[in-house]
Parts: sequence; structure tokens; C-alpha cells
Amino acid sequence: MKDQADSIKAPRRRLVIFEGIMGSGKSTSTRWLAQRLAAQGIEARIQVERQYPHPLRATDFAADWFKPWLDMTAEELANRRLALWRKFVEEAQGSEAVHVVDGQLFHGDLTNMFLMNMPPEAIAQNVQALARIIRPMCPLLVYFYQSDVDRAIRLTAAERGDELGVRYQVDWKLNYAYAVDRGLEGLDGLSSLYVDYRRLTDRLFEELTIDKIALENSGRDWATYHARIEDALGF
Repeated sequence: MKDQADSIKAPRRRLVIFEGIMGSGKSTSTRWLAQRLAAQGIEARIQVERQYPHPLRATDFAADWFKPWLDMTAEELANRRLALWRKFVEEAQGSEAVHVVDGQLFHGDLTNMFLMNMPPEAIAQNVQALARIIRPMCPLLVYFYQSDVDRAIRLTAAERGDELGVRYQVDWKLNYAYAVDRGLEGLDGLSSLYVDYRRLTDRLFEELTIDKIALENSGRDWATYHARIEDALGF
């Protein structure tokens, strides 16, 4: 006779979220995992960060995407994002697909909440509420981090060039209250902002009780990182 533990089928993982600062490899890894799952005959549905409108990003429905504070408070944004995630999970229950998401747990709306000066405790409460919403999908969070945030930001800026690496990010993120209140300007200001942002997301990651894996990926050894992700997935 089988043990009771053996007779109970483990819940199937239906959601994988990649997180990290800009240039950390979220988008690349999202596409990689979708291909790996497809190769194993597993249906994968991906949500890339640059998708617009994004089904999990409430700021996409603001009149001015770069100035969401004109339409809503940080608290209203936080509530709208939870509503989008509830809808997403409800709809996802109708298929066997594995959903692979580029950011949107810490990126997307949470970034805007941070830039709109939402208190860290309120942000943490929102993330915990979101974690409860996605728990039925047996999620895995993959968190890419770099020991030297300033170096990582400057390397990404150099690789992407002025248009995508510096000017776009500066013109967007340094116009928010968080940056204006602190006098952040140029690439130095952008780097300082990301140091603060990473301090917040490191804390959020540590407090989450869902399945998670943190990978220091400054060495860009993607074969090793992806192998560890596959082990964590257990497919």
C-alpha cells in the first residue's frame, strides 16, 4: 500500500516570474524558459515587459503612461494592480499552460508606487497580498541581483547606448516625486535610484513565502543560471 504522501499529487507549477533591475536578464530568461517548456511539450504563455497594453500593469490605463500620478494615487494604483492579478489568476485556472512573466511583481506598477513615494510598509503589504492571490498557481520567483548595483546600471547604460540606456530612463524615472525630492539627475541619479530600489526589492524578496530562488548573475554565466532555474522548477 502506498504512503499517503506518495498518493497525493503535488501541485503543478503554473507561474514563473523573473525579477531584477533593468538589464539583469529578465526578458532574455523569459524567452529562454518559454522555449525550454515548449521543447518538453509544455504549453507556455509569456508576458513580456514591453507588451502594451500589459494585462498585469495598471499604469498602462493611465492617460499619460509616464505620469500616472495625474490619474491616480499610489494607493489607487496598488489596488488596481491587485485587481488585474486576480483577474489573471482566475482566467489562468482555465488552462494547463505555464505562464512566464517578465517582471510585474517588483517591476511595472510597483516601480511606479515606489517612484510615487508610497511608504515601504504599504508596498510590502501590497506584495504580500499579491503573493496570496497567485499562490494557487504554485509560483516560482526567480530574482536576479548584482552585488554592485552601480556597476550593473552603468554597464547596462553603456551597452544599450544613450537612447535606451540613459536618456529614456532618466527622462522617465527622474521626473517622479521620489527622484525630484532627492535631487537625482543624470546617470548618477539613475544609479542612486536603483540602489534604493534594490534595497527595497531585496527586502521584499526576503519576506516572501512563495517558492523563490535568488541568483547573483554579474558573471553572466547563463548556462549555470538556467540550469539552477530548471532544477528549481522541477519539471
